[in-house]
Amino acid sequence: MDLKIVDNYSKMSEMAANIVAGLMQSKKDAVLGLATGSTPEGMYARLVEMYRQGKIDFNSVVTFNLDEYVGLAPDHPQSYHQYMKKNLFDHVNIKPSNTSIPHCSGNDNPGEVCAEFETKIKQAGGIDLQVLGIGVNGHIGFNEPASHLRTTTHLVELAEETIKANSRFFESVDKVPRKAITMGMGSIMGAKKVLLLASGENKAEAVRDSFSGFISTETPASLLQLHRDVLVVVDQEAASLIKSSFL
Repeated sequence: MDLKIVDNYSKMSEMAANIVAGLMQSKKDAVLGLATGSTPEGMYARLVEMYRQGKIDFNSVVTFNLDEYVGLAPDHPQSYHQYMKKNLFDHVNIKPSNTSIPHCSGNDNPGEVCAEFETKIKQAGGIDLQVLGIGVNGHIGFNEPASHLRTTTHLVELAEETIKANSRFFESVDKVPRKAITMGMGSIMGAKKVLLLASGENKAEAVRDSFSGFISTETPASLLQLHRDVLVVVDQEAASLIKSSFL
């Protein structure tokens, strides 16, 4: 595991974008695992800028998103489908057929949705680079703290802490979906390289608990310490509780 501590959110976003762009420049048909939320927004903005400058090309890039709420239509303003369109897809030359976001309406069979998503990842040859944020409780994707964690893409009940944290994107906490489809820990760990981003004081405890040298399913991100190629990029505030012995 490689840990990089940068000055601020802007520096974190710039470093992350450069890493993604570097892969795209060396492998035109790169397979990217993408995250949503406020953390990667700066990275996406920088990637759009680099595309407009002619530095990167999304024409052959394939993407898989980590997760999506159950029951939200793809055109719902708070769906991750819309998030990706707003922050990246609508601004670059990526082919819609090359993008995959797990979608499960109230009428879909979750098991079939999850199995199909896993099949698509395998058919693409696996994920070259998986971008991750981290929740305040240490979740990655929507793999919430638990005594057991699922390995493949699955249906999950969201933790109250996660629902509360995500309520800022909705009219009220009552509007936040209670279920989601998420890549499992095995799906994430199967990526050739993982890039985890964290910014802000509210992520400091999660970062500390995830990369302190101990592993627990109660802090899902801590399992990344077992991955063969992980880069963690955090700003000063998110790194504030990491003991010097682990740097």
